[in-house]
Amino acid sequence: MPPLNTTGLWSAQVEAVSNLERSLADGRQRALIQMATDASGFAIMGVGATIVIISGGIDLSVGAVYALAGVAMAMVLRAAGPMSSVATVGLGLLTCLSIGTACGLANGLMVIGLGVHPFIITLGTMWMLRGVAFVVTHAESILVPQALTSVAKAQLGLGTALYPVPLLAMLAVAAVGGVYLSRTVMGRHIFAVGGNAEASRYSGLSVGRVRVGVYVLSGLTAGLAAFLGAAFYGSATSSDANGYELYVIASAVVGGASLVGGKGSAVGATLGALLIVMIRQAIRTLHLDQNYEWIIIGSALILAVVVDQGGTRFLVGRMAGRVAALPPE
Repeated sequence: MPPLNTTGLWSAQVEAVSNLERSLADGRQRALIQMATDASGFAIMGVGATIVIISGGIDLSVGAVYALAGVAMAMVLRAAGPMSSVATVGLGLLTCLSIGTACGLANGLMVIGLGVHPFIITLGTMWMLRGVAFVVTHAESILVPQALTSVAKAQLGLGTALYPVPLLAMLAVAAVGGVYLSRTVMGRHIFAVGGNAEASRYSGLSVGRVRVGVYVLSGLTAGLAAFLGAAFYGSATSSDANGYELYVIASAVVGGASLVGGKGSAVGATLGALLIVMIRQAIRTLHLDQNYEWIIIGSALILAVVVDQGGTRFLVGRMAGRVAALPPE
């Protein structure tokens, strides 16, 4: 009987373990990229919604803006006919951003001009814009040119079934939003208006201009998300992003934004969106009833608000105690 080749067996075992580790690493990488891709729409719109919330407002119309911008882009490109890939992508992006900006501007002007609470204004525009999208499309799905899908699903050397473009766009928006809020004068004005609008007005800030600007930014991010969504999935319909308002606001609040204004961050909104998508993915992985998703996300939203308000009360009480402990003059 020939001697057993233990060296060869050991090498085969090491190679098998190495292949298994590489497969697991690749699987984790794919799962993370897929999760970030699923969260990109929420996260991009969440940055805009966070900016509005920091200023003391609220925007319930982001899902409807997404739908209207998407179908408007699809209809414009269909009417324009065949064009070069660069022209198609440029016209599609310009259309989405223009529609989103116009809707945000309309929201901001009505909030300031009519003197009505932004909850009511954006609730109304949510229904109005969604209705316009239904009317102009007759509730039909409209295909977008292949050039857009090729851009949104560019693999960038990562292999099949991995599409990092939405992930990169999400990271770029989070970075730009973070810099805008923390490093620019306009960002500091937004925090000031959200913290104390009257004091900001007495200090010379144009509160109305700041509030209009935040709704414009919210509409702009919704338009960008609509472009990426329609391009990625290859079509646009008036029912797109139905119910996204709740996910977007939940992303902002779970990410640390305070509904009373004056607090929040773009990075926090992005992380909040990722957390929500992780919850959804975990429910699917565990084969739980899909309805548990709403229960868990709603509970997380309430918990985030309670923790935020509790922390605020604690800080106020601590400051009041320190003031009371000061010796009289």
